[in-house]
Amino acid sequence: MSTIGSQLIETTERRALRQAVGDLGRRYGSAYYMAKARAGEPADELWADAGKAGYLGVNLPAEYGGGGGGITDLAIVLEELGSAGCPLLLLIVSPAICGTVIARFGTEEQKQRWLPGLADGSRKMAFGITEPDAGSNAHRISTVARRDGGDWLLTGRKVFVSGIDHCDAVLFVARTETADTGGGRRLKPCLFIVPRDAAGFEYRAIPMELVAPEKQFQVFLDDVRLPADALVGDEDAGLLQLFAGLNPERVLTAAFSLGLARQALGKAVEYAKTRTVWSTPIGAHQGLAHPLAQCAVEIELARLMTQKAGLLYDAGEELAAGEAANMAKYAAGEAAARTVDQAVQTLGGNGLTQEYGLGALLAATRVGRVAPVSREMVLNYVAQHTLGLPKSY
Repeated sequence: MSTIGSQLIETTERRALRQAVGDLGRRYGSAYYMAKARAGEPADELWADAGKAGYLGVNLPAEYGGGGGGITDLAIVLEELGSAGCPLLLLIVSPAICGTVIARFGTEEQKQRWLPGLADGSRKMAFGITEPDAGSNAHRISTVARRDGGDWLLTGRKVFVSGIDHCDAVLFVARTETADTGGGRRLKPCLFIVPRDAAGFEYRAIPMELVAPEKQFQVFLDDVRLPADALVGDEDAGLLQLFAGLNPERVLTAAFSLGLARQALGKAVEYAKTRTVWSTPIGAHQGLAHPLAQCAVEIELARLMTQKAGLLYDAGEELAAGEAANMAKYAAGEAAARTVDQAVQTLGGNGLTQEYGLGALLAATRVGRVAPVSREMVLNYVAQHTLGLPKSY
């Protein structure tokens, strides 16, 4: 981003945040991150330092130890860490989704219990919505919570839950059974905080091709008994509370993709400036220069949409933020995939060596195209809600 553009679009405080987070990320760098990822270990040192500096909870309320900012600020943190080679996937989950939902809908006791730890990094929370048969379709979620006296009993299955093995609890999306006026049963989505060590809660790692510190897990919930205060928010709120977390998830996923794209573009540009095969650096040839320039344009466009989505969400414009967050997630995911592919092509054989770390990004960029919602479902959303076309699913 140019200096003039930054001054017009971002406040002085946000430019300072961007610089400070980038400095922290560069102190660790991609060598640290990849070593942790290949060893299957969490990036605990970086996470702790980011927490101490106040970056992990920059979006959370100040009265609970956060920075008092918004999703726009947390997106800056994730983007800059990713650009420096340290894309912390759990940032999307712990402070963005779980922290936001608890801050908006949690009881005072839940806020006091969880938000300070989420803000300083001493506590982590995972998020479970996706199911084997339902994907992310909240209308088909089959994990059910039913009352048993003053408690809840939670039963169901989840897949692709990130980082459970290093989290204190999981915020699960379930459906509560309620009698309807016709004498039958109807199900409404609700959110429950489940401690990792709860009886009847089992999780198993899913073997993945991704090279990342965070593992993916499938979860089995077998009549997990929870106290009444495990429920976050109103039992009758339905999708409102769920989407309060899903829009930040999309914005942060866009920031995740932008960080990967900028990291890859930086490596490709530096290589193209210095690699000389004949008489000039390879970056002087339009066959390489133009594709890299196109990547820079697409990254900047995706970043602008991500900033718009974050600002709309922080302003409380829920519907507009939903549209922008979907568009941002789509644009950033596409830009990252094309940029990493072009970066590998620019480096040739070196693009697939561990020295440059671009090969691992090929798989990582797919995250932004398939999660938390696929690019095809984003296009369905835009077709229906933005263009007013008939619903296709």
